[in-house]
This record gives sequence, structure tokens and C-alpha cells, in this order.
Amino acid sequence: MAQTTRQAEGAGSPPPKGFRGAELGWPRLDRIPHPPRRVPLLGDVLGVDPRTPVQDSMRIAAGLGPVFRRKAFGKEVVFVWGARLAAELADEARFAKHVGLGVANLRPLAGDGLFTAYNHEPNWQLAHDILAPGFSREAMAGYHPLMLDVAGRLLDHWDARAAAGRAVDVPGDMTKLTLETIARTGFGHDFGSFERARPHPFVTAMVGTLSYAQRRNVLPPVLTPLLRGAERRNAAHVAYLNRTVDEVVAARRAADASAARGDLLDRMLEVAHPRTGERLSAENIRRQVITFLVAGHETTSGALSFALHYLARHPEVLARAREEVDRVWGDAASPAYDQVAKLRYVRRVLDESLRLWPTAPAFSRQARADTVLGGVHPMRRGAWALVLTVMLHRDPEAWGPHSGEFDPDRFAPAAVRARPAHVFKPFGTGARACIGRQFALHEATLVLALLLRRYDLLPEPGYRLRVAERLTLMPRDLRLRLVRRGGRMPEERHARGA
Repeated sequence: MAQTTRQAEGAGSPPPKGFRGAELGWPRLDRIPHPPRRVPLLGDVLGVDPRTPVQDSMRIAAGLGPVFRRKAFGKEVVFVWGARLAAELADEARFAKHVGLGVANLRPLAGDGLFTAYNHEPNWQLAHDILAPGFSREAMAGYHPLMLDVAGRLLDHWDARAAAGRAVDVPGDMTKLTLETIARTGFGHDFGSFERARPHPFVTAMVGTLSYAQRRNVLPPVLTPLLRGAERRNAAHVAYLNRTVDEVVAARRAADASAARGDLLDRMLEVAHPRTGERLSAENIRRQVITFLVAGHETTSGALSFALHYLARHPEVLARAREEVDRVWGDAASPAYDQVAKLRYVRRVLDESLRLWPTAPAFSRQARADTVLGGVHPMRRGAWALVLTVMLHRDPEAWGPHSGEFDPDRFAPAAVRARPAHVFKPFGTGARACIGRQFALHEATLVLALLLRRYDLLPEPGYRLRVAERLTLMPRDLRLRLVRRGGRMPEERHARGA
């Protein structure tokens, strides 16, 4: 299986060079619309904001249709969001993952980690085969008590805010929660996020590197000298992230063998490939740890934040989700692992939030061989397109005429069966889809349920959803007011799993 996948990805055979621009890879670009008022040399820059490239692309997509192109300062990109075209791009026989745009800007940090590796780099398949058992059902059940413990820290923090009559910083607190969860379950490390008045320096450095990658993506080459100060700050952020991870790994190596945890870090350090006997190098271990710490918490915190926003704005949905939690969990002080999967409506709330605002808002696909997309658009081998997930998830052809509205019942079983395949892709697609998606979904469903069970969620008056972009998406300045539910929960540390 591993060898088959590696051959299919084209190991040892990178795509032709020179296809970074659409002009070389798409012979009939004239068939693909672009925004009006294109400016010579500058491209499609009128009316756009470099801080919101995804939301600008959403607006342009709505006007130009399911495939379009954008050009800025000599770099042209083809975007696809129509359901039928996206389904073709999901065909693993014809297309593979493309590492481009902002993702490639993260390679100085994450190198050939699972998210940023090129298809022909062998460490991707090696790491995937070694780490995949770390997300098995048995492994996930082992992580559950630690997830409960970290959630208990969040509840303590929110209890204090509620008692003081103060609103909670939803994105900030979800970031603390998800960082601690992946750090403790995957690597046995405690950042102490909830004991800090300010974000942990790891979070500051992580946000800095993501924001820098975004800026590099939209800034024209002629203005690159203006980034020298930002380059120095980014280098310092990267050095700090590397140093932090090196300390975590060194501490584990120095620990007594009897302290083995069986977590992701133990697998990286101790487990060989089951067929070849290969092991991950020290450098690649660092890259994989960074990948999991960054990607493993940044997207999940965004997903939780958007879901909490929609729950607070839709009291009828909140009531229905809470009724399910109360019914399924009963009077248990803390839920068992298997009980989380029974929260089917809570999961629909999460899925619908990920539909409207997939926190990883796009992914790229490249042609394995010369092909024609949609029977109209020829592509040369190595040519690539950016699938705009946030618009694919709103395509009326797949989701109906009111696709921009929040409705968790879109994920009722009958509705899912009635939809075309490949129209819901919050974790990417194919062999290179997110390896930790079940981890993220279990964590997020568990946390939403714990919060619903404990609090009434009240939106701040006058708040309008604004979305911050730093390669991932996150609600900006989202705060909620909390009211403890009267007499429903025991006062002991119910979420600790102890």
C-alpha cells in the first residue's frame, strides 16, 4: 500500500519546472475569465485588500463563476470552486497535491513535514505510514482523558470570567485550548497557556510565521526589500519555534524508557516503518512536531470559534444541540470516549460551521499528466489550480439556493446522501488530506458539548462577524458573554476525566 501510494505520487519524479505561473501550464487561459479593469504590469489589483486575499477571491468568484484567474505583479493563478470541476480535481488518478502559494512559504519552518512536503519527497510517505496508527480508534480513546483535562482548564477559566460578569475572548481561548490539547496528547508537553495573561510565545511566533507567509504571498517582488524587518522577525520566530521543539524532543530522549507514553512523539522516536525498517531523521522529527503543533491547533481553534459564533446567533440550534448533549450524556460527570460519537447533531453544527468557513480555506491540485479540465480547459503536466474550498462549500449547484445560510440539517444523513461527492473538503482531499482530521473532530465535538452543557452563550450586542486571514481563517474580535446553567452540573472538576 505504501509503495503503491508513493509511486502514484511520483516519488523521485518532480513535476516540470517553470509552472509556477498559469501561463505555462494552461495553454488556453483565454477561456478562463478574469476580473475587469486589469492594469498593465500590476494585474488585477484594483479594489482588493492584501490583508484579505481569500475574501477578495470569494467576491471575485461570485462574479466570474466556477473557474477564474487572478493576476498580480506578473503572477497568475487559476481558481476553481465549481462542484463538478472540483470533483475532477479530487481524482487521485489525474491530480495530486500541489505545494504552492502560502504553503510553500512555510517550508523554511516545516520543510518536508506532512503538510509542506512535495509529493516526490520520500519523507512524506515514511512519516505518514509511521504516524497513521497514532490516529487509530485505540489511540484516540487514549487521548480522550487528556482532552477532558485540558477542557477542564478552559471551563475553570470561563467560570471565573462568568462569575465576574466579563465576556470571553473566544479565538484566544480556543487557541489556548487546542495548543494545550495537541501538545499534551501528542508530545507530553504543557505550555501552561491558561496560567498566562498573554498568549504563550509559541503562539506569538506561530501567528507571526503564518502572517509572514501570507504577506510573502501577496506582496509583489519589487517590494520585497520592504520586508527586511519582517524577515528578521520571522527568522527570530522560526528560531524560537525550532528551539522550543528541540527542547521538547530532548526532554523525551532524556527520559527513562519506562516513561514511554505511546504518543506521536514516541512513535517518531522509536517506531520504524513496518515494511522497510526506515526511521525518521532527527531533522524530520523536528519538522513533523512543528507541523502538528502549528497545524494541529490553529485550524481546530478557528473551527471551534466559528461554531460558537453560530451557536450564539442561533438559539434554536443551540437549544437542540444542548438537548442532545443532556440526553446522550445524562448525569455522567464526564463523557466516555464512545459517547462523543453519539452527538450527531453537535457534529452537524461543527460540520456546517466548517462548510461556511473552512479554516483551511483552499488547497492546490496539480496535473499528473497532460489533461483537460471539464472538457474545456487543457492543462499540461505540473499545471495546478487553487481549489477555493470556502466557495466550493457555497456552490448553489451542490448546496441549494440558500447556500450562504447556516443550517446544520444540511448534514442530516439523507441530505448528505443526496449531494454529489467531493463537495465538502474542510481537510483537503486524497492521499494528502489531513492525517489528524478525526483527532480534530473528536476534540472539537467534545469541547462544544462541554460548553453547551455548562453555559448559555450570549453574543455581544452589535457584533458583526469579521474574518481574519493568516493562511488560516479565524473570527476577528469575537467575544461571548456566559451565563452558568442553573443546577445542571456537579461542581466537582467534571471535565478532568479523573
